[in-house]
Amino acid sequence: MISGNTSGIRNTILDKLEDLYNIQVPKDTICSEEVINIISLISGELNKEISVAIDRRGNIVSISIGDSSTVEVPVITAKEKKLCGIRIVHTHPNGNPRLSAVDLSALTKLKLDCMAAVGVNDNKPESIVMGFCDVEENILSYETTAILTIEQGINYNIISKISEVEDKFKEYNYIDDETERAVLVGIENQESIDELAELAKTCNVKVVGSLLQNRSKIDKAFYIGSGKVDELALNAQMLNANLIIFDDELTASQVRNLEENIGLKVIDRTTLILEIFARRARSKEAKIQVELAQLKYRLPRLSGLGTVLSRTGAGIGTRGPGEKKLEIDKRHIRDRIYDLNSELEKVKRTRETQRIRRNELTKVSLVGYTNAGKSTLRNALCETCLSREAAAKEKVFEADMLFATLDTTTRAIVLPDNRPITVTDTVGFIRKLPHDLVEAFKSTLEEVIYSDLLLHVVDVSSEYCMEQIEAVDDVLDQLGAVNKPIILVLNKIDKADEQNIKMIKEKYPEMTMVEISAKKKINLDGLLNVLCKVIPNTIRKTTYLIPYSDQSAVAFLHRNAKVESEEYAEQGTLITALVDEEVYNKYSKWIFEK
Repeated sequence: MISGNTSGIRNTILDKLEDLYNIQVPKDTICSEEVINIISLISGELNKEISVAIDRRGNIVSISIGDSSTVEVPVITAKEKKLCGIRIVHTHPNGNPRLSAVDLSALTKLKLDCMAAVGVNDNKPESIVMGFCDVEENILSYETTAILTIEQGINYNIISKISEVEDKFKEYNYIDDETERAVLVGIENQESIDELAELAKTCNVKVVGSLLQNRSKIDKAFYIGSGKVDELALNAQMLNANLIIFDDELTASQVRNLEENIGLKVIDRTTLILEIFARRARSKEAKIQVELAQLKYRLPRLSGLGTVLSRTGAGIGTRGPGEKKLEIDKRHIRDRIYDLNSELEKVKRTRETQRIRRNELTKVSLVGYTNAGKSTLRNALCETCLSREAAAKEKVFEADMLFATLDTTTRAIVLPDNRPITVTDTVGFIRKLPHDLVEAFKSTLEEVIYSDLLLHVVDVSSEYCMEQIEAVDDVLDQLGAVNKPIILVLNKIDKADEQNIKMIKEKYPEMTMVEISAKKKINLDGLLNVLCKVIPNTIRKTTYLIPYSDQSAVAFLHRNAKVESEEYAEQGTLITALVDEEVYNKYSKWIFEK
Protein backbone atom coordinates (compact mmCIF):
# COMPACT_ATOMS: atom_id res chain seq x y z
CA MET A 1 0.00 0.00 0.00
CA ILE A 2 1.49 3.35 -1.11
CA SER A 3 -0.03 6.36 0.66
CA GLY A 4 0.11 10.07 -0.04
CA ASN A 5 -0.17 11.90 -3.35
CA THR A 6 -0.38 9.00 -5.82
CA SER A 7 -2.73 10.55 -8.39
CA GLY A 8 -1.31 10.62 -11.93
CA ILE A 9 1.59 8.28 -11.10
CA ARG A 10 2.10 5.29 -13.40
CA ASN A 11 1.31 1.84 -12.03
CA THR A 12 4.82 0.63 -12.94
CA ILE A 13 6.33 3.19 -10.53
CA LEU A 14 3.83 2.31 -7.81
CA ASP A 15 4.67 -1.39 -8.31
CA LYS A 16 8.40 -0.60 -7.87
CA LEU A 17 7.62 1.09 -4.58
CA GLU A 18 5.38 -1.81 -3.50
CA ASP A 19 8.32 -4.17 -4.07
CA LEU A 20 10.26 -2.30 -1.36
CA TYR A 21 8.09 -3.99 1.27
CA ASN A 22 9.88 -7.24 0.40
CA ILE A 23 13.35 -5.84 1.15
CA GLN A 24 14.83 -6.45 4.61
CA VAL A 25 16.89 -3.53 5.94
CA PRO A 26 19.85 -4.34 8.26
CA LYS A 27 18.83 -3.58 11.87
CA ASP A 28 21.99 -1.65 12.68
CA THR A 29 21.90 0.80 9.74
CA ILE A 30 19.68 3.74 8.94
CA CYS A 31 18.67 2.13 5.63
CA SER A 32 20.09 -0.15 2.95
CA GLU A 33 21.87 1.33 -0.06
CA GLU A 34 19.46 -0.52 -2.36
CA VAL A 35 16.38 1.16 -0.86
CA ILE A 36 18.03 4.60 -0.91
CA ASN A 37 18.95 4.21 -4.59
CA ILE A 38 15.43 3.15 -5.58
CA ILE A 39 13.59 5.93 -3.74
CA SER A 40 16.12 8.50 -5.01
CA LEU A 41 15.62 7.42 -8.62
CA ILE A 42 11.81 7.58 -8.36
CA SER A 43 11.96 10.86 -6.40
CA GLY A 44 14.09 12.48 -9.09
CA GLU A 45 11.80 11.27 -11.90
CA LEU A 46 8.63 12.49 -10.18
CA ASN A 47 10.16 15.56 -8.46
CA LYS A 48 8.32 14.43 -5.34
CA GLU A 49 9.48 13.35 -1.90
CA ILE A 50 9.44 9.62 -1.19
CA SER A 51 9.33 8.44 2.41
CA VAL A 52 9.90 4.97 3.92
CA ALA A 53 9.25 4.11 7.57
CA ILE A 54 11.37 1.27 8.98
CA ASP A 55 10.92 -0.55 12.31
CA ARG A 56 13.73 -1.86 14.53
CA ARG A 57 13.49 -5.33 12.98
CA GLY A 58 14.42 -3.87 9.60
CA ASN A 59 10.92 -4.16 8.11
CA ILE A 60 9.58 -1.36 5.89
CA VAL A 61 6.17 -0.64 7.43
CA SER A 62 5.05 2.39 5.39
CA ILE A 63 5.83 4.07 2.06
CA SER A 64 4.47 7.48 1.09
CA ILE A 65 4.68 9.97 -1.80
CA GLY A 66 4.50 13.72 -1.14
CA ASP A 67 4.86 16.91 -3.15
CA SER A 68 8.20 18.56 -3.92
CA SER A 69 8.67 19.83 -0.34
CA THR A 70 6.54 17.76 2.05
CA VAL A 71 5.61 14.13 2.51
CA GLU A 72 2.98 12.42 4.63
CA VAL A 73 4.17 10.82 7.88
CA PRO A 74 2.43 7.66 9.13
CA VAL A 75 0.42 7.76 12.36
CA ILE A 76 2.73 6.50 15.11
CA THR A 77 2.19 6.21 18.87
CA ALA A 78 5.15 6.33 21.26
CA LYS A 79 5.21 5.14 24.88
CA GLU A 80 6.15 7.53 27.63
CA LYS A 81 9.94 7.90 28.12
CA LYS A 82 10.59 5.75 25.03
CA LEU A 83 11.12 6.31 21.35
CA CYS A 84 8.46 4.97 19.01
CA GLY A 85 10.73 2.35 17.40
CA ILE A 86 10.35 3.75 13.88
CA ARG A 87 12.90 5.58 11.75
CA ILE A 88 11.91 7.52 8.65
CA VAL A 89 14.12 8.01 5.60
CA HIS A 90 12.85 10.36 2.93
CA THR A 91 14.17 12.18 -0.13
CA HIS A 92 14.62 15.85 -0.92
CA PRO A 93 14.47 16.12 -4.72
CA ASN A 94 15.88 19.68 -4.57
CA GLY A 95 19.27 18.20 -3.60
CA ASN A 96 19.38 19.81 -0.13
CA PRO A 97 19.55 17.14 2.60
CA ARG A 98 18.99 19.51 5.55
CA LEU A 99 15.97 18.58 7.65
CA SER A 100 13.07 21.01 7.28
CA ALA A 101 10.97 22.50 10.05
CA VAL A 102 8.26 19.95 9.22
CA ASP A 103 10.81 17.10 9.45
CA LEU A 104 12.10 18.24 12.84
CA SER A 105 8.58 18.78 14.16
CA ALA A 106 7.61 15.23 13.16
CA LEU A 107 10.81 13.91 14.76
CA THR A 108 10.00 15.31 18.21
CA LYS A 109 6.22 15.00 18.11
CA LEU A 110 6.31 11.31 17.12
CA LYS A 111 9.52 10.59 19.09
CA LEU A 112 11.02 8.85 16.07
CA ASP A 113 14.17 6.76 16.39
CA CYS A 114 15.57 8.89 13.58
CA MET A 115 14.47 11.26 10.83
CA ALA A 116 16.79 11.18 7.81
CA ALA A 117 16.72 13.25 4.62
CA VAL A 118 18.52 12.23 1.43
CA GLY A 119 19.56 14.97 -0.98
CA VAL A 120 18.87 13.81 -4.56
CA ASN A 121 20.68 15.17 -7.63
CA ASP A 122 20.22 13.81 -11.16
CA ASN A 123 18.05 11.01 -9.76
CA LYS A 124 20.93 9.83 -7.54
CA PRO A 125 21.42 10.05 -3.76
CA GLU A 126 24.21 12.50 -3.02
CA SER A 127 24.17 13.22 0.74
CA ILE A 128 22.22 12.59 3.92
CA VAL A 129 21.41 14.36 7.19
CA MET A 130 20.01 12.53 10.23
CA GLY A 131 18.10 13.98 13.15
CA PHE A 132 17.62 12.45 16.61
CA CYS A 133 15.59 13.39 19.66
CA ASP A 134 17.49 14.95 22.54
CA VAL A 135 16.83 16.35 26.02
CA GLU A 136 18.25 19.76 26.98
CA GLU A 137 17.50 21.30 30.38
CA ASN A 138 14.55 18.90 30.82
CA ILE A 139 13.03 19.98 27.51
CA LEU A 140 12.47 17.58 24.59
CA SER A 141 14.60 18.84 21.74
CA TYR A 142 16.54 17.48 18.75
CA GLU A 143 20.01 17.34 17.30
CA THR A 144 21.13 16.80 13.71
CA THR A 145 24.26 15.43 12.12
CA ALA A 146 26.39 17.36 9.68
CA ILE A 147 25.87 16.69 5.97
CA LEU A 148 27.20 13.17 5.42
CA THR A 149 27.92 11.09 2.35
CA ILE A 150 25.55 8.18 1.72
CA GLU A 151 28.29 5.75 2.76
CA GLN A 152 28.85 7.63 6.05
CA GLY A 153 25.11 7.62 6.68
CA ILE A 154 24.77 3.87 6.11
CA ASN A 155 27.74 3.16 8.39
CA TYR A 156 26.45 5.44 11.18
CA ASN A 157 26.00 3.53 14.47
CA ILE A 158 22.26 4.15 14.81
CA ILE A 159 21.72 1.44 17.46
CA SER A 160 24.13 3.13 19.84
CA LYS A 161 22.54 6.52 19.23
CA ILE A 162 19.02 5.23 19.89
CA SER A 163 20.18 3.67 23.20
CA GLU A 164 21.81 6.93 24.21
CA VAL A 165 18.60 8.89 23.56
CA GLU A 166 16.41 6.42 25.46
CA ASP A 167 18.81 6.51 28.43
CA LYS A 168 18.32 10.30 28.51
CA PHE A 169 14.56 9.79 28.39
CA LYS A 170 14.73 7.57 31.49
CA GLU A 171 17.02 9.96 33.34
CA TYR A 172 15.04 13.19 32.87
CA ASN A 173 11.43 14.21 33.50
CA TYR A 174 11.37 16.12 30.24
CA ILE A 175 8.55 18.19 28.77
CA ASP A 176 7.79 18.92 25.14
CA ASP A 177 9.26 22.25 24.08
CA GLU A 178 6.63 24.41 22.39
CA THR A 179 8.83 27.52 22.48
CA GLU A 180 9.64 29.17 19.18
CA ARG A 181 13.32 30.12 19.08
CA ALA A 182 14.26 32.60 16.40
CA VAL A 183 17.35 33.89 14.66
CA LEU A 184 16.89 37.44 13.35
CA VAL A 185 18.33 38.47 9.99
CA GLY A 186 18.79 42.00 8.63
CA ILE A 187 20.81 44.24 6.35
CA GLU A 188 23.22 46.65 8.10
CA ASN A 189 20.71 48.29 10.49
CA GLN A 190 21.26 47.19 14.11
CA GLU A 191 18.54 49.57 15.38
CA SER A 192 15.95 47.86 13.22
CA ILE A 193 17.13 44.41 14.40
CA ASP A 194 16.76 45.54 18.04
CA GLU A 195 13.19 46.61 17.30
CA LEU A 196 12.54 43.30 15.51
CA ALA A 197 13.66 41.54 18.70
CA GLU A 198 11.06 43.54 20.65
CA LEU A 199 8.39 42.55 18.12
CA ALA A 200 9.40 38.89 18.50
CA LYS A 201 9.25 39.20 22.28
CA THR A 202 5.75 40.67 21.96
CA CYS A 203 4.80 37.49 20.08
CA ASN A 204 6.30 35.24 22.80
CA VAL A 205 9.20 34.20 20.56
CA LYS A 206 12.59 33.65 22.18
CA VAL A 207 15.39 35.34 20.23
CA VAL A 208 18.49 33.12 20.35
CA GLY A 209 20.68 34.93 17.84
CA SER A 210 20.93 37.47 15.03
CA LEU A 211 22.80 37.90 11.77
CA LEU A 212 23.59 41.19 10.02
CA GLN A 213 25.00 41.48 6.52
CA ASN A 214 26.59 44.57 4.98
CA ARG A 215 25.06 44.53 1.55
CA SER A 216 24.22 47.34 -0.87
CA LYS A 217 21.90 45.27 -3.07
CA ILE A 218 19.24 42.75 -2.00
CA ASP A 219 19.67 39.26 -3.47
CA LYS A 220 16.59 38.38 -5.54
CA ALA A 221 16.76 34.69 -4.68
CA PHE A 222 17.70 34.72 -0.98
CA TYR A 223 17.51 38.39 0.17
CA ILE A 224 20.97 37.80 1.72
CA GLY A 225 23.90 36.27 -0.18
CA SER A 226 24.01 32.51 -0.82
CA GLY A 227 27.13 32.24 1.35
CA LYS A 228 25.29 33.88 4.25
CA VAL A 229 22.46 31.38 3.81
CA ASP A 230 24.86 28.52 4.57
CA GLU A 231 26.24 30.45 7.57
CA LEU A 232 22.68 31.13 8.77
CA ALA A 233 21.73 27.45 8.49
CA LEU A 234 24.78 26.45 10.52
CA ASN A 235 24.17 29.11 13.20
CA ALA A 236 20.50 28.16 13.48
CA GLN A 237 21.46 24.52 13.96
CA MET A 238 24.05 25.38 16.63
CA LEU A 239 21.55 27.61 18.48
CA ASN A 240 18.77 25.02 18.21
CA ALA A 241 16.53 27.58 16.48
CA ASN A 242 13.29 26.57 14.79
CA LEU A 243 12.38 29.91 13.20
CA ILE A 244 14.13 32.55 11.05
CA ILE A 245 12.74 36.11 11.02
CA PHE A 246 13.86 38.57 8.35
CA ASP A 247 13.75 42.30 9.03
CA ASP A 248 12.29 43.22 5.63
CA GLU A 249 9.44 41.97 3.50
CA LEU A 250 10.25 38.80 1.54
CA THR A 251 8.78 37.58 -1.73
CA ALA A 252 7.16 34.15 -1.98
CA SER A 253 10.11 32.79 -3.99
CA GLN A 254 12.60 34.11 -1.40
CA VAL A 255 10.68 32.35 1.40
CA ARG A 256 10.62 29.11 -0.60
CA ASN A 257 14.33 29.27 -1.48
CA LEU A 258 15.36 30.10 2.09
CA GLU A 259 13.23 27.35 3.64
CA GLU A 260 14.56 24.78 1.19
CA ASN A 261 18.16 25.72 1.94
CA ILE A 262 17.92 26.36 5.69
CA GLY A 263 15.31 23.74 6.52
CA LEU A 264 13.43 25.96 8.99
CA LYS A 265 10.29 28.06 8.93
CA VAL A 266 11.03 31.53 7.52
CA ILE A 267 8.86 34.61 8.06
CA ASP A 268 9.41 38.34 7.59
CA ARG A 269 8.81 41.49 9.62
CA THR A 270 5.43 42.08 7.99
CA THR A 271 4.17 38.61 8.93
CA LEU A 272 5.33 39.18 12.51
CA ILE A 273 3.53 42.54 12.79
CA LEU A 274 0.36 41.07 11.28
CA GLU A 275 0.54 38.23 13.79
CA ILE A 276 0.81 40.68 16.70
CA PHE A 277 -2.17 42.61 15.40
CA ALA A 278 -4.13 39.35 15.02
CA ARG A 279 -3.46 38.44 18.66
CA ARG A 280 -4.24 41.90 20.01
CA ALA A 281 -7.41 42.63 18.02
CA ARG A 282 -10.40 42.69 20.35
CA SER A 283 -13.20 44.63 18.70
CA LYS A 284 -15.04 43.36 15.62
CA GLU A 285 -13.66 46.26 13.59
CA ALA A 286 -10.04 45.54 14.54
CA LYS A 287 -10.45 41.84 13.71
CA ILE A 288 -11.88 42.70 10.30
CA GLN A 289 -9.04 45.12 9.59
CA VAL A 290 -6.35 42.63 10.61
CA GLU A 291 -7.85 39.77 8.60
CA LEU A 292 -8.15 42.04 5.58
CA ALA A 293 -4.48 43.04 5.87
CA GLN A 294 -3.42 39.40 6.26
CA LEU A 295 -5.37 38.28 3.20
CA LYS A 296 -4.09 41.14 1.03
CA TYR A 297 -0.54 40.32 2.07
CA ARG A 298 -0.89 36.59 1.42
CA LEU A 299 -2.89 36.69 -1.80
CA PRO A 300 0.08 37.35 -4.13
CA ARG A 301 2.21 34.95 -2.07
CA LEU A 302 0.02 31.83 -2.24
CA SER A 303 1.86 30.50 -5.27
CA GLY A 304 5.48 29.65 -4.59
CA LEU A 305 5.56 29.45 -0.79
CA GLY A 306 7.61 26.60 0.60
CA THR A 307 6.83 24.71 3.81
CA VAL A 308 4.53 27.58 4.85
CA LEU A 309 1.63 25.98 2.98
CA SER A 310 2.19 22.64 4.66
CA ARG A 311 1.19 24.16 8.00
CA THR A 312 -1.93 25.81 9.29
CA GLY A 313 -0.31 29.21 9.57
CA ALA A 314 2.48 31.29 8.11
CA GLY A 315 3.03 33.36 11.22
CA ILE A 316 3.99 32.56 14.79
CA GLY A 317 2.16 29.52 16.10
CA THR A 318 -1.25 28.98 14.54
CA ARG A 319 -3.27 31.94 15.79
CA GLY A 320 -4.86 34.82 13.94
CA PRO A 321 -8.14 35.24 12.11
CA GLY A 322 -6.54 35.08 8.67
CA GLU A 323 -4.78 31.74 9.11
CA LYS A 324 -7.83 29.65 8.36
CA LYS A 325 -7.70 31.22 4.86
CA LEU A 326 -4.23 30.06 3.90
CA GLU A 327 -5.21 26.94 2.04
CA ILE A 328 -8.22 28.23 0.15
CA ASP A 329 -7.74 29.33 -3.43
CA LYS A 330 -7.31 32.88 -4.67
CA ARG A 331 -10.91 33.23 -5.82
CA HIS A 332 -12.23 32.51 -2.33
CA ILE A 333 -9.70 34.92 -0.83
CA ARG A 334 -10.79 37.67 -3.23
CA ASP A 335 -14.43 37.02 -2.28
CA ARG A 336 -13.51 37.27 1.39
CA ILE A 337 -11.59 40.51 0.79
CA TYR A 338 -14.66 41.93 -0.96
CA ASP A 339 -16.89 40.98 1.99
CA LEU A 340 -14.46 42.48 4.52
CA ASN A 341 -14.23 45.72 2.53
CA SER A 342 -18.04 45.91 2.53
CA GLU A 343 -18.11 45.48 6.31
CA LEU A 344 -15.47 48.19 6.74
CA GLU A 345 -17.55 50.54 4.59
CA LYS A 346 -20.42 50.12 7.07
CA VAL A 347 -18.02 50.87 9.93
CA LYS A 348 -16.78 53.93 8.04
CA ARG A 349 -20.34 55.26 7.65
CA THR A 350 -20.96 54.69 11.36
CA ARG A 351 -17.82 56.64 12.22
CA GLU A 352 -18.89 59.48 9.92
CA THR A 353 -22.23 59.66 11.76
CA GLN A 354 -20.45 59.74 15.13
CA ARG A 355 -18.09 62.40 13.83
CA ILE A 356 -20.99 64.62 12.71
CA ARG A 357 -22.44 64.43 16.23
CA ARG A 358 -19.11 65.58 17.64
CA ASN A 359 -18.57 68.37 15.11
CA GLU A 360 -19.19 71.14 17.62
CA LEU A 361 -16.28 69.90 19.77
CA THR A 362 -12.57 70.39 19.10
CA LYS A 363 -11.10 67.02 18.13
CA VAL A 364 -7.63 66.10 19.45
CA SER A 365 -5.89 62.85 18.44
CA LEU A 366 -2.96 61.16 20.14
CA VAL A 367 -0.46 59.85 17.59
CA GLY A 368 3.00 58.43 17.99
CA TYR A 369 5.31 55.46 17.78
CA THR A 370 4.11 52.22 19.29
CA ASN A 371 4.72 52.03 23.07
CA ALA A 372 5.36 55.80 23.30
CA GLY A 373 2.71 56.11 26.05
CA LYS A 374 -0.39 57.30 24.15
CA SER A 375 -2.88 55.12 26.02
CA THR A 376 -1.30 55.99 29.38
CA LEU A 377 -1.56 59.70 28.54
CA ARG A 378 -5.16 59.33 27.40
CA ASN A 379 -6.10 57.59 30.66
CA ALA A 380 -4.22 60.21 32.72
CA LEU A 381 -6.02 63.09 30.95
CA CYS A 382 -9.39 61.43 31.51
CA GLU A 383 -8.64 60.96 35.22
CA THR A 384 -7.55 64.59 35.54
CA CYS A 385 -10.38 66.32 33.69
CA LEU A 386 -13.09 63.84 32.77
CA SER A 387 -16.41 65.19 31.54
CA ARG A 388 -19.61 64.12 33.27
CA GLU A 389 -20.65 61.98 30.27
CA ALA A 390 -17.37 60.06 30.24
CA ALA A 391 -17.05 59.60 33.99
CA ALA A 392 -18.48 56.09 33.98
CA LYS A 393 -16.54 54.86 30.94
CA GLU A 394 -13.65 52.46 31.37
CA LYS A 395 -9.97 53.10 30.78
CA VAL A 396 -8.29 51.91 27.61
CA PHE A 397 -5.76 49.09 27.94
CA GLU A 398 -2.24 50.31 28.64
CA ALA A 399 0.94 48.22 28.94
CA ASP A 400 4.66 48.42 28.34
CA MET A 401 4.49 46.49 25.07
CA LEU A 402 4.34 47.11 21.34
CA PHE A 403 0.88 47.61 19.83
CA ALA A 404 -1.01 47.38 23.13
CA THR A 405 -3.78 49.49 21.54
CA LEU A 406 -5.46 48.54 18.26
CA ASP A 407 -8.96 49.86 18.84
CA THR A 408 -9.51 53.59 18.48
CA THR A 409 -11.38 55.12 21.40
CA THR A 410 -12.69 58.67 21.78
CA ARG A 411 -13.54 60.33 25.09
CA ALA A 412 -14.61 63.86 25.98
CA ILE A 413 -12.64 65.82 28.57
CA VAL A 414 -13.05 69.35 29.94
CA LEU A 415 -10.12 71.76 29.80
CA PRO A 416 -9.29 73.99 32.81
CA ASP A 417 -11.13 76.90 31.12
CA ASN A 418 -14.27 74.70 30.97
CA ARG A 419 -14.09 73.98 27.27
CA PRO A 420 -15.03 70.40 26.30
CA ILE A 421 -12.86 68.63 23.71
CA THR A 422 -12.60 65.04 22.47
CA VAL A 423 -9.40 63.02 22.83
CA THR A 424 -8.87 60.04 20.53
CA ASP A 425 -6.34 57.28 21.21
CA THR A 426 -5.01 55.70 17.98
CA VAL A 427 -2.99 52.65 16.96
CA GLY A 428 0.77 53.12 17.25
CA PHE A 429 3.03 53.53 14.23
CA ILE A 430 6.31 51.73 13.54
CA ARG A 431 9.10 51.76 11.01
CA LYS A 432 8.35 49.60 7.97
CA LEU A 433 4.65 49.50 8.91
CA PRO A 434 3.10 47.14 6.32
CA HIS A 435 1.30 49.04 3.57
CA ASP A 436 -1.61 46.56 3.65
CA LEU A 437 -2.04 47.27 7.35
CA VAL A 438 -2.14 51.04 6.80
CA GLU A 439 -4.74 50.53 4.06
CA ALA A 440 -6.85 48.18 6.21
CA PHE A 441 -6.77 50.56 9.18
CA LYS A 442 -7.70 53.61 7.06
CA SER A 443 -11.19 53.77 8.59
CA THR A 444 -9.61 53.88 12.07
CA LEU A 445 -6.85 56.29 11.10
CA GLU A 446 -9.36 58.67 9.53
CA GLU A 447 -9.86 59.99 13.05
CA VAL A 448 -6.37 61.48 12.66
CA ILE A 449 -7.28 63.08 9.33
CA TYR A 450 -10.38 64.78 10.72
CA SER A 451 -8.72 65.98 13.93
CA ASP A 452 -8.26 69.68 14.67
CA LEU A 453 -5.03 69.08 16.61
CA LEU A 454 -2.53 66.21 16.92
CA LEU A 455 -0.60 65.41 20.08
CA HIS A 456 2.52 63.60 18.81
CA VAL A 457 3.62 61.56 21.84
CA VAL A 458 7.37 60.81 21.84
CA ASP A 459 9.18 58.36 24.10
CA VAL A 460 12.22 60.48 24.95
CA SER A 461 13.70 57.65 27.02
CA SER A 462 14.32 55.69 23.80
CA GLU A 463 17.75 56.02 22.21
CA TYR A 464 16.00 55.88 18.82
CA CYS A 465 13.48 58.67 19.53
CA MET A 466 14.63 60.81 16.58
CA GLU A 467 14.12 57.94 14.12
CA GLN A 468 10.72 57.21 15.72
CA ILE A 469 9.58 60.81 15.19
CA GLU A 470 10.56 60.54 11.52
CA ALA A 471 8.72 57.20 11.16
CA VAL A 472 5.52 58.75 12.58
CA ASP A 473 5.87 61.73 10.24
CA ASP A 474 6.17 59.31 7.30
CA VAL A 475 2.90 57.57 8.21
CA LEU A 476 1.14 60.91 8.77
CA ASP A 477 2.35 61.90 5.31
CA GLN A 478 0.83 58.70 3.88
CA LEU A 479 -2.46 59.62 5.56
CA GLY A 480 -2.35 63.22 4.31
CA ALA A 481 -2.31 64.58 7.88
CA VAL A 482 1.22 65.96 8.04
CA ASN A 483 0.07 69.61 7.81
CA LYS A 484 -2.22 69.40 10.85
CA PRO A 485 -1.40 71.56 13.91
CA ILE A 486 0.89 69.37 16.03
CA ILE A 487 2.17 69.57 19.61
CA LEU A 488 5.20 67.40 20.41
CA VAL A 489 4.55 65.76 23.77
CA LEU A 490 7.90 64.58 25.15
CA ASN A 491 6.81 61.67 27.35
CA LYS A 492 8.68 59.59 29.96
CA ILE A 493 10.88 62.50 31.09
CA ASP A 494 11.31 60.68 34.41
CA LYS A 495 13.47 58.14 32.54
CA ALA A 496 14.75 60.37 29.74
CA ASP A 497 18.27 61.21 28.69
CA GLU A 498 18.61 65.01 28.69
CA GLN A 499 20.65 64.73 25.50
CA ASN A 500 17.63 63.25 23.69
CA ILE A 501 15.42 66.16 24.73
CA LYS A 502 18.09 68.67 23.66
CA MET A 503 18.46 67.01 20.22
CA ILE A 504 14.69 67.12 19.61
CA LYS A 505 14.47 70.78 20.60
CA GLU A 506 17.38 71.66 18.31
CA LYS A 507 15.93 69.79 15.34
CA TYR A 508 12.34 71.06 15.75
CA PRO A 509 12.78 74.60 17.15
CA GLU A 510 9.58 75.90 15.55
CA MET A 511 7.31 73.27 17.13
CA THR A 512 5.33 73.64 20.35
CA MET A 513 6.63 71.12 22.91
CA VAL A 514 5.61 69.97 26.37
CA GLU A 515 7.67 67.71 28.64
CA ILE A 516 5.58 65.26 30.68
CA SER A 517 5.46 61.83 32.27
CA ALA A 518 2.02 60.32 31.69
CA LYS A 519 2.68 57.41 34.03
CA LYS A 520 3.98 59.59 36.89
CA LYS A 521 1.46 62.36 36.05
CA ILE A 522 4.26 64.94 35.81
CA ASN A 523 3.35 68.30 34.19
CA LEU A 524 -0.11 67.23 32.94
CA ASP A 525 -1.33 70.68 34.07
CA GLY A 526 1.29 72.23 31.81
CA LEU A 527 0.02 70.20 28.85
CA LEU A 528 -3.60 71.19 29.57
CA ASN A 529 -2.61 74.87 29.79
CA VAL A 530 -0.85 74.63 26.42
CA LEU A 531 -4.02 73.08 24.97
CA CYS A 532 -6.03 75.98 26.32
CA LYS A 533 -3.68 78.42 24.56
CA VAL A 534 -3.43 76.54 21.25
CA ILE A 535 -7.11 75.64 20.81
CA PRO A 536 -9.16 78.70 19.72
CA ASN A 537 -11.27 79.92 22.64
CA THR A 538 -14.95 80.43 21.88
CA ILE A 539 -15.99 80.44 25.56
CA ARG A 540 -17.53 83.69 26.84
CA LYS A 541 -18.91 84.80 30.20
CA THR A 542 -22.63 85.58 29.82
CA THR A 543 -25.52 86.43 32.16
CA TYR A 544 -29.06 85.22 31.36
CA LEU A 545 -32.42 86.09 32.85
CA ILE A 546 -34.53 83.02 32.26
CA PRO A 547 -38.31 83.19 32.92
CA TYR A 548 -39.71 80.79 35.47
CA SER A 549 -41.92 79.42 32.70
CA ASP A 550 -38.82 77.97 30.92
CA GLN A 551 -36.73 76.45 33.71
CA SER A 552 -35.55 73.61 31.42
CA ALA A 553 -33.07 76.15 30.04
CA VAL A 554 -31.52 76.45 33.51
CA ALA A 555 -31.04 72.70 33.65
CA PHE A 556 -29.49 72.81 30.16
CA LEU A 557 -26.97 75.45 31.26
CA HIS A 558 -25.98 73.39 34.27
CA ARG A 559 -25.32 70.43 31.97
CA ASN A 560 -23.53 72.21 29.14
CA ALA A 561 -21.80 75.22 30.70
CA LYS A 562 -19.84 76.20 33.78
CA VAL A 563 -22.29 78.08 36.05
CA GLU A 564 -20.55 80.76 38.15
CA SER A 565 -23.55 82.22 39.97
CA GLU A 566 -27.30 81.73 40.18
CA GLU A 567 -29.97 83.78 41.96
CA TYR A 568 -33.73 84.08 41.81
CA ALA A 569 -35.10 87.48 40.70
CA GLU A 570 -38.66 88.69 40.38
CA GLN A 571 -38.79 88.06 36.58
CA GLY A 572 -36.93 84.73 36.59
CA THR A 573 -33.63 82.99 37.31
CA LEU A 574 -30.56 85.20 36.94
CA ILE A 575 -27.67 82.95 35.98
CA THR A 576 -24.07 83.75 35.00
CA ALA A 577 -22.12 81.06 33.15
CA LEU A 578 -19.15 80.37 30.87
CA VAL A 579 -20.73 79.17 27.60
CA ASP A 580 -19.54 78.15 24.14
CA GLU A 581 -20.78 79.56 20.84
CA GLU A 582 -23.65 77.09 20.50
CA VAL A 583 -25.08 77.73 23.98
CA TYR A 584 -24.59 81.48 23.59
CA ASN A 585 -26.64 81.56 20.40
CA LYS A 586 -29.29 79.11 21.67
CA TYR A 587 -30.31 81.38 24.56
CA SER A 588 -29.28 84.79 23.17
CA LYS A 589 -32.89 86.07 23.57
CA TRP A 590 -32.51 85.84 27.37
CA ILE A 591 -29.15 87.60 27.65
CA PHE A 592 -29.31 90.07 30.51
CA GLU A 593 -27.62 93.43 29.94
CA LYS A 594 -26.79 95.15 33.23
